[in-house]
Amino acid sequence: MSMKGQETRGFQSEVKQLLQLMIHSLYSNKEIFLRELISNASDAADKLRFRALSDAALYENNGELHVRISTDKEARTLTISDNGIGMTRDEVIDNLGTIAKSGTKSFLESIGQDQAKDSQLIGQFGVGFYSAFIVADKVTVRTRAAGESADKGVFWESEGEGDYSVADIEKADRGTEITLHLREGEDEYLDDWRLRSIISKYSDHISLPVEIETKNEEDGTVTWEKINKAQALWTRNKAEVSDEEYKEFYKHISHDFADPLSWAHNRVEGKQEYTSLLYVPSKAPWDLWNREQRHGLKLYVQRVFIMDEAEQFMPNYLRFIRGLVDSNDLPLNVSREILQDSSVTRNLRSALTKRALQMLQKLAENKPEEYQAFWKEFGLVLKEGPAEDSSNIETIAKLLRFASTHNDSDAQTVSLEDYVNRMVEGQEKIYYITADSYAAAKNSPHLELFRKKGIEVLLLSDRIDEWMMNYLTEFDGKSFQSVSKADESLDKLADEEKQAEQEETDKQLAPFVERIKTLLGDKVKDVKLTHRLTDTPAIVTTSADEMTTQMAKLFAAAGQAVPEVKYNFELNPNHPLVKQTAELTDEALFADWVNLLLDQALFAERGSLEDPNQFIRLVNQLLVQKA
Repeated sequence: MSMKGQETRGFQSEVKQLLQLMIHSLYSNKEIFLRELISNASDAADKLRFRALSDAALYENNGELHVRISTDKEARTLTISDNGIGMTRDEVIDNLGTIAKSGTKSFLESIGQDQAKDSQLIGQFGVGFYSAFIVADKVTVRTRAAGESADKGVFWESEGEGDYSVADIEKADRGTEITLHLREGEDEYLDDWRLRSIISKYSDHISLPVEIETKNEEDGTVTWEKINKAQALWTRNKAEVSDEEYKEFYKHISHDFADPLSWAHNRVEGKQEYTSLLYVPSKAPWDLWNREQRHGLKLYVQRVFIMDEAEQFMPNYLRFIRGLVDSNDLPLNVSREILQDSSVTRNLRSALTKRALQMLQKLAENKPEEYQAFWKEFGLVLKEGPAEDSSNIETIAKLLRFASTHNDSDAQTVSLEDYVNRMVEGQEKIYYITADSYAAAKNSPHLELFRKKGIEVLLLSDRIDEWMMNYLTEFDGKSFQSVSKADESLDKLADEEKQAEQEETDKQLAPFVERIKTLLGDKVKDVKLTHRLTDTPAIVTTSADEMTTQMAKLFAAAGQAVPEVKYNFELNPNHPLVKQTAELTDEALFADWVNLLLDQALFAERGSLEDPNQFIRLVNQLLVQKA
């Protein structure tokens, strides 16, 4: 084989790490390498079909696409070839020498060798080509891009160490040919029956023929036998598709190695005609929170592959949904720009969104344990829903899960339907509290009266919760109420039988309240007594029209200017410290105690103080006086 322009290049450092994971048994199931290579060949065929829509010459007078597998037992090689789109020299270097996904390096550094064995790494990076090194100690690639001349072929070879060689060669046919030089002990992958069983197991759903070489021992002629069904799975009647086939197809389109939790296969006819196959993954991809990473469905038009990750068909809060949509109503030359402004796209998006939410509802109702596993992986993403999708907010609300005072753990297992069913007689609202952590929410002094009354409170401690609650205003006719905001419904919860006694106490302490108002001035919005506390001397609350503490923290974390939060200072008239302070005649000592009580309340609410050293000095000073 004549080679020109040969050079040796070093792998990108991330590829070196990846190859080390491969060689040291990343997969416990080695045979998966064949699925990955066949899947890549299938993608190459899809890309050729798409590009040939605008340039039929790319077929080079051969539109019969296929994947072919052959072995050489004497040389101990296994070859997987396709006649798909192929690669240029630059594409070979980009695709086989680097991993172009942002965040790859930090992710690789964050996982240890033990974790790597169970990692979803290969599928998540879409670099299944490197799985060849699980069974091969050398891999050779010969490829030519469709539409290029025969002398534009490219040779690539590596032993999976620190470098690879690349050169220009002659290659008559377009497409890619990958030859695996098998390691010692991997001869099972030279066995015809073994290869057939792997292809039938993993690649039956591939929509182009996967063929295996057969030789006539008498005359030496070679024929190619199709092993798979070669029919696009989504075009088949779902009654004819087994669960195993659905699972393997999911792994093919998502490059995930875990089974999906659920799926929905639907064919719609009428005003719009389309087929959809949607999956709920069981594990979140590492780049779920990477804003630069595209997430979306595969788009086919009349069974012709058009694009990967078409984000127009699924809202961002459902970006974890995997699958495809095959439309009969879009043009074959559709682009992302056309999709953006298409009424067909908008209608499909609405229908597919409802379908995805129905899948999650069904999972929550029929398999609550599996739904809880889903929530642990994707709950934070779903919490973006109320702000993004007001048309489906009722359905989304039913899917939300929370921690609450009803349970002793921080697990988010309580649905809003559960909460409403447990509401006590006379309870008007759904109560919740937001805080920096579960412990801070659970131990907040705002909950004292609710515990006494046996009223459940939702404990919200995810950063997104405060933002979400601005859009989630009611459920099942019940409005939501933050227990850290001043509200009439909270005052009504105080003991009615002690109302007369409480009114008398308020009257007696009115001068005390005015004295504090004069002292604090505009440091607080208002000063008043509260009968909602049992063990705590004072709390701060915000008015209904004021920004909450957690929302202010969100603004600050985002680098935005934060409006000043003005608090109501509420004191417990039955607490010994408050009674003691009310009796003080020394104005300086009175001011110290009032400021101490206010700082305590602010610290409990915000988790920090503007001047913690001053607070410590004040505490120490008062302790010395007390001693």
